[in-house]
Amino acid sequence: MNVLFTQGYLYPLDEKQWSAKQPYPPLGTLQAAAVVRNSGFDVNFVDVGLSDNPNSISKALAAKPEYFVIYDDGFNYLTKMCLTVMRQAAFTMASLAKQQNCIVIICSSDSTDHFEKYFEHGVDYVVRGEGEETLKELLIYLDRKHDPTQVTGVAFRKNGETIETPNRAVIRDLDQIPMAAWDMIDLKPYQDIWLKYHGYFSLNIATTRGCPFKCNWCAKPIYGNRYNSRSPISVVNEIEHLLKSFSPSHFWMCDDIFGLKPRWIQGFNSEVKARGLKFKYKIQSRVDLLLEENTIEALAESGAETVWVGAESGSQKILDAMDKGTTVNQIYEATRLLKSKGIQTAFFLQFGYPGEDQAEIKKTLN
Repeated sequence: MNVLFTQGYLYPLDEKQWSAKQPYPPLGTLQAAAVVRNSGFDVNFVDVGLSDNPNSISKALAAKPEYFVIYDDGFNYLTKMCLTVMRQAAFTMASLAKQQNCIVIICSSDSTDHFEKYFEHGVDYVVRGEGEETLKELLIYLDRKHDPTQVTGVAFRKNGETIETPNRAVIRDLDQIPMAAWDMIDLKPYQDIWLKYHGYFSLNIATTRGCPFKCNWCAKPIYGNRYNSRSPISVVNEIEHLLKSFSPSHFWMCDDIFGLKPRWIQGFNSEVKARGLKFKYKIQSRVDLLLEENTIEALAESGAETVWVGAESGSQKILDAMDKGTTVNQIYEATRLLKSKGIQTAFFLQFGYPGEDQAEIKKTLN
């Protein structure tokens, strides 16, 4: 059985992000492709990430694969924005695949929430939420002509009725998931763009899944509220492989929260130093976590260049209303310590939260 993978996010269709010229390959898509390939299926991947036209998938579909999988990169926050233009691109690709009599499967945050819309445009199965195990099991069931209602985490139509099976539990042992199928993608176009516009090449790595915090404005996370983490050794193994294979000098650790577990960052730092690896990286974190132990020192020693923090507001009243669980004083202190170690600090800020007035907004601006 042959399976053709692609992603659902086309950078040139997102004018704002494309203008930044910082494209990353579809890490989640390549990881899912690796899982399916390791299960014995014949897997191919077509990269449409740098294309401005979803019809570019037509050539690959002409080979008439049995299964066509649109698998969004759940690690990339851009795919969670559910842009209408990306939805339309997915509809186009699904329709083209149906013209070739493919069975069409999609896994994305948007299709998880709006699977009926996708059924109307040729999608046969929607993989809901975290997708690797669900997709693998679904393909096995379909290949063996078994009843897909026994697969948890899917939605599909049967005899005109929409079937939505129970949610699948998230994967807890992330080290068991194979490394992304980096051999299936040509990274040179990505590298060329990075070098041309920024003078360095950056790749993406995911070290965790999920977020245990309860900020009340946040969309439900793809990977759930349970926080699961790879081991420092597993992460550094991947970094070392990528450094040797593709020569990036920078990494985006594309986690909602990098290094939440106690002493994880310190263990990561020790492993990086033990192998003598040199690279820069950027992360997302929380100000309260950054103030624990010697976290900021370990970040600096291991190569952290930029830390994005969810400051959200300079008003304690608004932070409390958000159920953020942090304080304005922690924002100031974490920023001071990061700067003292030469780490750039960047803020995610929100304006217009319910109940916020001009006085509260000024606290953020000041």
